[in-house]
Amino acid sequence: PTCCHMFRKRFSSRSHSPVFIRSARVLECFRRDCKGHHVDQCIPLHTCALLSGIQEVHNHLSDCFVSLCLPVVFQDINKRLSLPADIRLPDNYLEKFNVIGPALFEQPISRRLRRVSLSEIGFGKLETYIKLDKLGEGTYATVYKGRSKLTENLVALKEIRLEHEEGAPCTAIREVSLLKDLKHANIVTLHDIIHTQKSLTLVFEYLDKDLKQYLDDCGNMIHVHNVKLFLFQLLRGLSYCHRRKVLHRDLKPQNLLISDRGELKLADFGLARAKSIPTKTYSNEVVTLWYRPPDILLGSTDYSTHIDMWGVGCIFYEMTTGRPLFPGSTVEEELHFIFKLLGTPTEQSWPGISSNEEFVTSNYPQYRAERLSNHTPRLSSEGVQLLSEFLQFEGKKRISAEESMSHCYFSNLGNRVMSLPDTASIFSLPEIQLEKETTKPTTEGKRGKTNKQKKKLIKKDLSI
Repeated sequence: PTCCHMFRKRFSSRSHSPVFIRSARVLECFRRDCKGHHVDQCIPLHTCALLSGIQEVHNHLSDCFVSLCLPVVFQDINKRLSLPADIRLPDNYLEKFNVIGPALFEQPISRRLRRVSLSEIGFGKLETYIKLDKLGEGTYATVYKGRSKLTENLVALKEIRLEHEEGAPCTAIREVSLLKDLKHANIVTLHDIIHTQKSLTLVFEYLDKDLKQYLDDCGNMIHVHNVKLFLFQLLRGLSYCHRRKVLHRDLKPQNLLISDRGELKLADFGLARAKSIPTKTYSNEVVTLWYRPPDILLGSTDYSTHIDMWGVGCIFYEMTTGRPLFPGSTVEEELHFIFKLLGTPTEQSWPGISSNEEFVTSNYPQYRAERLSNHTPRLSSEGVQLLSEFLQFEGKKRISAEESMSHCYFSNLGNRVMSLPDTASIFSLPEIQLEKETTKPTTEGKRGKTNKQKKKLIKKDLSI
């Protein structure tokens, strides 16, 4: 007789118990999947017995049950708790599942029950992750490369130091509150949040490099086709954010992560804001200086999604030419660079500029606009046109992320790339492929010594 027949016969009088209801579901899966198979060999398996909740079969469960029923149950758990498909549930959770299992499957799952379940699995605990390498350190946080014990996948651990009196920085609170609701293929995924007395650790998916590193690796000369793919993915992620009234406000190559496959993802939402209603209370101290639009440089705090589009134009230019577009060291110098290329604004080109006190008192030279095509020889005429639509003085005149994706510059990518689900990568389409880059030489003889290396040598000489 099959195992399911034995279980049904033996426990038919106990079908009213919650434990047996769950067991009956497992056995029903077993009966359906084992149809036509004769089971004549059983093995002791402690974990499965606990999972089914039937102590009498603690020492006798079949191989067939293990191979066919357990994957079904695990898939149900993953689906109910919205877990990654590749997660490996720890053995101790299977024991806890014997207690919380009925509530997990037989009623709508509450937030409290979900939190308890995730905690039992290992989420929200530092011991779930192994630190491997230190990737970088900033004013408030240190970023480590790590590995998850749950999936064995690499992760990025952003460890934010908590001051005893001040608590968590507002940037960290913003980043968590926004990222937990942003689910898109071109936005970095926040996997977990770990809160202790001394730190707040954000666990992100791990990507190999950022756009700045990518530029360095290929000698500041990205293949023109790859420039197009990166720009499209940047616009795709931004369009998703802007549809949800989220402004990134800190676009720069260092905040755009790139995988080996060529997937570009928006990261570092520490300065991002949710703009659900029009307001004039935003700060103008946003966006790294080189990627900050002229209206913000001149003190405007009345802005919307168009604040990000100027930065997109600057990044587009940098990917194409290999150098920053407006590398100013001060606000005044930054505006000089902008006006020298695009022309000093007038009432005709920027209505209302003559009443801006900062602009008037600075008394900028009267520059004439230069042709963008003279500065971007690798860009097609369509690319130059799109670039000019990003670099408009007035925010409301800049092209939006949504409109940009339909620009003729992207016509050779095909129509299917426009209708992908939010969580699908553009590289899921066979016609979308990253071109191979020409990497720059990395031997010390060819690149010479960096300033940092020279300083080390000087210190060594002095110590001798």
